[in-house]
Amino acid sequence: MDKLRNIEVFVSVVETGNFSTAAEKLGISAVMVGKHIQQLEKHLNARLLQRTTRRQSLTDAGEVFYENGKRVLEQMKLMESLQSVPTGLLRVSAPVSLGSSVIAPMLARYLNLYPQVKVELVLSNARVDLIGENFDLAIRIGEIGDDRLVARPLKPYEMVICASPEYLQRNGTPESPEDLKTHPCLIHSVWNQSEGWHLANAGQTTSAWPVNSRYVSNDGHALRNAALEGAGLLLQPKVLLAEDILRGRLIPVLESFIPTPRAVHVVYLPDFRPRAKLNSLINYMTENDFY
Repeated sequence: MDKLRNIEVFVSVVETGNFSTAAEKLGISAVMVGKHIQQLEKHLNARLLQRTTRRQSLTDAGEVFYENGKRVLEQMKLMESLQSVPTGLLRVSAPVSLGSSVIAPMLARYLNLYPQVKVELVLSNARVDLIGENFDLAIRIGEIGDDRLVARPLKPYEMVICASPEYLQRNGTPESPEDLKTHPCLIHSVWNQSEGWHLANAGQTTSAWPVNSRYVSNDGHALRNAALEGAGLLLQPKVLLAEDILRGRLIPVLESFIPTPRAVHVVYLPDFRPRAKLNSLINYMTENDFY
């Protein structure tokens, strides 16, 4: 038995004066109104309404319950209105490069729209446990890795190979992955050297590991700065280098061989309860093109 629905029907009957008008207001039949009242009286073990062929009136118990029932419904409406307004703390996990370049400024714009929300952004390339580490959502590149999570797609993660104009003028422009052997390349230390750069050509993916690697770092921004100084060829996410490419500070090369774009998703735990703050952020992420 839906007790709140029974209370709503009872209050409506009292305020409209009869079953028929209450039924019309609630969009149900007069017979169903009577069933709700019967269920409520049975649950309370008390008669709430005194009905005759001409009129109805509240019993003493009905008068007391009517006042309390109105307060219950008012509190429920208040709680529903609070739940419909995004408010509270959102903890977000994102990979370092994508998080710092795209997610961080996006969250700042989101907060401008929702002043009652707070955000804690944690950047890490490790895959967090949303339950164990108390995160509301995470950004995942590649495989989602957990079938318990709900996943919503974002724009795919594109890579680009590039170098500074000065470097290319001095060393020439590579035309094929084989040319990487004769160019100094800037290497991220987390890459597996046995696999190399996963380059694509005519729908086929091949591995080509740069042999001449004099500059290694565990940070994409450090490698970008080295590329801007003409230190070598750079393979990095396009979003990290978009401004440099637009301004001509870095020039894309080997564009026919760039790695296949990787899927990006925002992931979160399923929950059927209203979650205004989480839903507002998920919708903001999926409805806007940030890079």
